[in-house]
Amino acid sequence: MISVTRKLEFDAGHRIPDHRSQCRNMHGHRYVLEVTLQGDVVDTPGSSDNGMLMDFSEIKAIAKRELVDRWDHAFLVHAGDQAVLAFLHSLPGHKTVVLDRIPTVENLARIAFDTLAPHYHGHYGLDLRLTRVRLYETPNCWADCDG
Repeated sequence: MISVTRKLEFDAGHRIPDHRSQCRNMHGHRYVLEVTLQGDVVDTPGSSDNGMLMDFSEIKAIAKRELVDRWDHAFLVHAGDQAVLAFLHSLPGHKTVVLDRIPTVENLARIAFDTLAPHYHGHYGLDLRLTRVRLYETPNCWADCDG
């Protein structure tokens, strides 16, 4: 098996409502998302993907369409964070993503994995699957979600 990884970046805001430190305040990050796929290399002469697991531009297109474009420049908020939800809904046209979990980097990595996994599985009928999502909240802090 071979694995490949594609990195994408996006900006989003969040807060951790019950945190005892600075993260309880509304703030933002420059997130870095790494999508790692594993599978068999395409061995179809004449195919655009011949010799590849999956074209990096297609890996990027799927991740952007299914996750990055939705989260980029949005505020990621837990459904139970009623005070912040009320505030965000008072802002006309504000890009808000309501989540069923507190938007810690750990939970966001799990949500990203669960969102993306079905879109990569079985590409071209090969044994292709998402094996890891790594989400950096800062250059020194990240979470991995392995399939």
